[in-house]
Amino acid sequence: MKIRALLASFGIFLSVLPTVRLFAQANTAENEDAFFIRQLHDAALSQGRCYPWLHHLTKKIGARLSGSPQAAAAVEYTRQMLDTLGLDSVWLQPCTVPHWVRGDREIVRIIQSDMGTVELRALALGNSVGTGEAGISGEVVEVQSLEALEKLGEAKVKGKIVFFNRPFDATKLNTFEAYGGAVEQRAYGASEAAKFGAIGVLVRSMASGLNDDPHTGGLVYKNGLPKIPAAAISTNDAELLSRLLKKSPVKVFMRTNCQQLSDKPSFNVIGEIRGSERPDEIIAVGGHLDSWDVGEGAHDDGAGCVQSMDILQIFKRLNYKPKRTIRCVLFMNEENGLRGGTAYADEAKRKGEHHLAAIESDRGGFTPRGFLVDAEAAVFAKNFPAMQPWLTVLEPYGLRIKKGGGGADISPLKTQGVLLIGYEPDSQRYFDFHHTEVDVFEAVNKRELELGTAAMASLIYLMDKYGLGQD
Repeated sequence: MKIRALLASFGIFLSVLPTVRLFAQANTAENEDAFFIRQLHDAALSQGRCYPWLHHLTKKIGARLSGSPQAAAAVEYTRQMLDTLGLDSVWLQPCTVPHWVRGDREIVRIIQSDMGTVELRALALGNSVGTGEAGISGEVVEVQSLEALEKLGEAKVKGKIVFFNRPFDATKLNTFEAYGGAVEQRAYGASEAAKFGAIGVLVRSMASGLNDDPHTGGLVYKNGLPKIPAAAISTNDAELLSRLLKKSPVKVFMRTNCQQLSDKPSFNVIGEIRGSERPDEIIAVGGHLDSWDVGEGAHDDGAGCVQSMDILQIFKRLNYKPKRTIRCVLFMNEENGLRGGTAYADEAKRKGEHHLAAIESDRGGFTPRGFLVDAEAAVFAKNFPAMQPWLTVLEPYGLRIKKGGGGADISPLKTQGVLLIGYEPDSQRYFDFHHTEVDVFEAVNKRELELGTAAMASLIYLMDKYGLGQD
């Protein structure tokens, strides 16, 4: 009886042995991944170079609007830094960029109101035409949407300055969602107002709170419509102007001297570590090297550029030999044209390059929260589920993977079947700095910046090791 029981137990053991082996193998792989991801974080936090690189980019070079001498200096500096890392290739990819200049100090002044004369804190919007030296004056009409403007029509808009005053939706926990709900007034307000005969536009700054810092940003003129000058005013001044308009008519004087010059040659900066097994499969990571011409472009997007560079530095430091090619791309001209992103996608298509994925860091250097994934439907359905098992080793670092937007510079790759991934840091403070004079080096926390480098390096390691729905 005992012998029969022993044989039966042995048979059960043999039947479950393959499962035990698979579990042990899976557990071993998970432990290996956890160990290496820990190494990536240790290296980023103790031997990272993103913070000193950012200091040079912001303090020694400064604001880097496309077409400016500072943008050219940033190209050369980052090329040289990548060239010191012992990468397999470093090169410059040509692109032609717009060259918009702000001119001297903008003036936006209330010249008739219950308070008398009041200076408003303002910045001309990028790509805007200027008013000319004489400036313009007009009565102000306030709206909160393009639809509200259309309802007013030419009778109430012609000859006036339109004031777009839609605030961020404070109930949106994701401030980028709130930004998306308000930004069309900045992007298209000037052309829509010109359609009804307006002579100028003021826009409430794209900020999540009330402060005195005006936020610039790009506008888009629609073909066939007059180009009228546009400026953003701080959220505090937007509140003031709105209160005054509720009491009595308000008249404003605007003077800006901005202008669009001829396009200029520029470059994307690219460096890569070639894959040892699948070199033709590319995992790209990057940010945009240009910034607006105010502040220092620290969060937007110096942070994303130096993080992307530091990922390659850390892989080389740890002597990691990737299966696939890991490429850093510093894009030029995200802010007012997307010429660098378009040039990169065009060249990838021309060369028949296969990008497994592209990651963009363009949401500031704040504490990592995870990654947003986007792709064409078939690509998303195939690849997104393949990323879910990685949450086990990413969650200890507070990282999640969810559906969302990938990033402006990598968006032209979408039609080539590329999985687009946006690095997502905490969003609550980003729009305190975005496109302002206070987006400076001192606003970036060293540890938060380094943790972002480690987070993206961890995801790249997992993609490189396991692939995405192909292996």
